[in-house]
Amino acid sequence: MEQISGWIKRQLSNPQVVFLAAALVVLSVIIVYAGNMLAPVLASIVIAYLLDGIIRRLQILHLPRWIGIWLVFTAFMLFLVAIIFWLLPTLYTQLTQVVAQIPAMLSQGQSALMTLPVEYPELFSQEQVLDIINSLRAELTDLGQRALANSLYGVTSIITLLIYVILLPILIFFFLKDKDRILLWTRDLLPSDNQLAIKVWHDVDVQIGNYVRGKFWEILIVWWASFMTFSLLGLQYAMLLSVLVGLSVLIPYIGAAVVTVPVVVIAYFQWGLTSEFYYLVGAYLIIQALDGNLLVPLLFSEVVNLHPVAIIVAVLFFGGLFGVWGVFFAIPLATVVQAIMMAWPRGAEPAAN
Repeated sequence: MEQISGWIKRQLSNPQVVFLAAALVVLSVIIVYAGNMLAPVLASIVIAYLLDGIIRRLQILHLPRWIGIWLVFTAFMLFLVAIIFWLLPTLYTQLTQVVAQIPAMLSQGQSALMTLPVEYPELFSQEQVLDIINSLRAELTDLGQRALANSLYGVTSIITLLIYVILLPILIFFFLKDKDRILLWTRDLLPSDNQLAIKVWHDVDVQIGNYVRGKFWEILIVWWASFMTFSLLGLQYAMLLSVLVGLSVLIPYIGAAVVTVPVVVIAYFQWGLTSEFYYLVGAYLIIQALDGNLLVPLLFSEVVNLHPVAIIVAVLFFGGLFGVWGVFFAIPLATVVQAIMMAWPRGAEPAAN
């Protein structure tokens, strides 16, 4: 107990540690209690952070920053327009088609399951199969209805869509344009004795900057590769499934396992256990293997040096704490924790009497 109290006293006597701890507490309280209200601002900061990396690369090529800002921001706006007027309607159309196909899928699945008592009478009875079918029917119907309802009244509700469409570009532009002024204003508010916080921020900036930019390109590459593969093989709902595969890289290990289910299920109900089905599954597994063994090392180059167990624990912990957003940002948050642990001063041992 004396060792713990002594450690606490040493830490509290260090103003840099006190400031860093206070800053972390304030940021955590803001995110937990005002995260929903400030969601457009937080999203704008993340996107501006991503775009600023591209602008800095243009500056290395001796392009003035203001020209780089306008070029990158214009490209971002074109990308946003494509998402709103092309991608979202396509995804919504395919989602409604999947929901409409659920009764037919259930009927086909029921026929396949009813053969189990005949082929494996020692393992399955007809009553057990009927219970499984009824449970699956209820779960899939409810899941489809909830997915459709969320798409109508949740993320793409009119008010939310207007807020993001109007505020996001404005906030992103000013974060890019006035970056130096904002950083200077922030420095003026901080105490002069903040070297520890600066060290943590430097480590986090390097790690998260590479992670965010790397994940952005990984999503685009995996999404496009999956869409081209699914389209060439004739898989239904290729755009919807490829977007899910692309977004699954945000959740390490777990995302790839979860998104495999709809890909395999839709392929099975479209083709059955035919050569087309096996071609599709094989191509999909190749994409996942190339992503994990070639693309990820190429994009990240061991920048985010976290053990797989730490990544899984971070996904579970931050997902339980912040919900879906905690799952998406589990690795950046774990990187922040790692940077703090590495930079935290190791107190000197108490002097001997």
